[in-house]
Amino acid sequence: MSRWMWSPLLFFFVCEVQAQVENRVTFLPGTFQNVNVSRNETVEAVVSRIPPDVAFITLQFHTLYRNATLSYTRVPDQGRSLTAVDSGLLSALQPSQVLLFLFLSSPSEESVAGTGVILSYSSTEPVPGACNIEFSLDVDPNVYISYNLYETTIRFAPANLGYERGQAPPDCDTSTGTGTRWRLEYDVYQYFLPENDLSESSLFSGFQAVADIRGMMASGRRVMTLKSTDKSTMVFSSIPGQGVIYSVIVRDPVLNTSTSYVPAHTYACSFASTLDGCLTLGKISTKVFFTISGLAGLFVCFFGHRFFKCELFCMGFSFAAFFFFVLITRTTQLDYDIRLAVSAVVGVVGGVLLVMSWWRFGSVMACVVVVGLMLGFLVASIVLFTPLGDLDVFRDSDVVFWVTFCCVMVSVPLFFVRWPREGNIITCGVVGGYAVVLAVNAYIYTSLSYITLNILKRFLNNNFSAVFTDAPFQTIDYAMITVWAVLGVCGVVLQLYRERSRPFFPPSPYLMWLQERERRKTNVLDPSHHVPSLPGRLVERARQLVRRREPAGEHTPLLL
Repeated sequence: MSRWMWSPLLFFFVCEVQAQVENRVTFLPGTFQNVNVSRNETVEAVVSRIPPDVAFITLQFHTLYRNATLSYTRVPDQGRSLTAVDSGLLSALQPSQVLLFLFLSSPSEESVAGTGVILSYSSTEPVPGACNIEFSLDVDPNVYISYNLYETTIRFAPANLGYERGQAPPDCDTSTGTGTRWRLEYDVYQYFLPENDLSESSLFSGFQAVADIRGMMASGRRVMTLKSTDKSTMVFSSIPGQGVIYSVIVRDPVLNTSTSYVPAHTYACSFASTLDGCLTLGKISTKVFFTISGLAGLFVCFFGHRFFKCELFCMGFSFAAFFFFVLITRTTQLDYDIRLAVSAVVGVVGGVLLVMSWWRFGSVMACVVVVGLMLGFLVASIVLFTPLGDLDVFRDSDVVFWVTFCCVMVSVPLFFVRWPREGNIITCGVVGGYAVVLAVNAYIYTSLSYITLNILKRFLNNNFSAVFTDAPFQTIDYAMITVWAVLGVCGVVLQLYRERSRPFFPPSPYLMWLQERERRKTNVLDPSHHVPSLPGRLVERARQLVRRREPAGEHTPLLL
């Protein structure tokens, strides 16, 4: 009987010990550990056997989009915990300390899966976020991200010099000499995740590649170096749906040591939104608009010069729709779909006006200049899409940027004034091929769309000049560059070959009609000279319809 009485108690004790073991995760320095935190559960993160030369330790924990709470205590407290998608805590160690305990929990009613890592640093290395006066933690090694449609902003707290275990940290703002934290420098890094990949495994692999200093310096791209006197804020161009990891490495140039802040990531979109979220990027109206534009661009690429009126309509449509979209966006608060529809209507009007101006006045050069401005706009956008566009002279002054942009844009049609047909055909190939790229971008993200989208953002946002406009170049981008180049070259060569024996440009229909009318008036031997006028022909036709038809046969008497 006693054995049966003790069995349930023994079973309960074993289950309780097992539950405690399951709620504890042991971290090894530099080794990533995947952790699943259930709702209403607190996971204890344990770091053991800490070497004596380690002065402080950072624990960072990353999830795809759900918040996780990282705290110094089992019960999260204000100023002693952080709730975020990318969270990190820094612990300054005491003399002879070999164990460290931190705690993970889920702030919501859902479980949270993430990956974490412990990084250790010595007393000679800078302490990230130790001079924090802005955020909630006393020592805050985190990089904070905020974004909107146009820009992504990162912020971080200043660092301090390293110090030994048990010692007081150096003062932050008592002086600005070389023996203080003001000698520190901050390298801002950017790492692009694989395009069109919103998976958790891709994100975790990215963090494993760049979580520490060596990984970020090897795989990431250093965007800028900030002095301690600079504002600890950086602004980048938002790329919705593209995963980006941002990190800051603080360096001590005197001791030649460095420390990494806790990196943070963003997709510039929301996973929780059911409308235009990360998983449903791209409105139906945008896809329809750019699909039609892509088909029209494909036609222009190969047959634009042959069907000159169609080409003029497409170029006039693009020119009018783009600038009217900018105007209506800056001056109204209309819904995006309405703005796109109204811009399309205005684009149709612009295309018709350009065709009618050529039909009525027959000025080929005026129309070719407008078409050349489209090519100039694209060339100027490409030039400023390169790293040249991130130069300080363009980021500090809108005037310099727009003057340079306009000069490049105008110089292209001026260059082709001597060869108008060749310039028109090249415009058809290049602009038509890019329209196909934009159509593909409506379904599969490609960075080439930001060639013109960055210019559109600068038109719409007055503060976009300070933004770094880096975009990732990965496999899909190189494939789309190849498609663009093939379409452009094939379209230009085909049209040049087909039009080699034809007139440079088709004649104006209105001028041809005037010449034909004058010829008919003066040439009496021309049979068309005696053709009745159109009203006369219509009256005669009406008479024929109402006139009684005479019966066939002989009506005269026979002569005997």
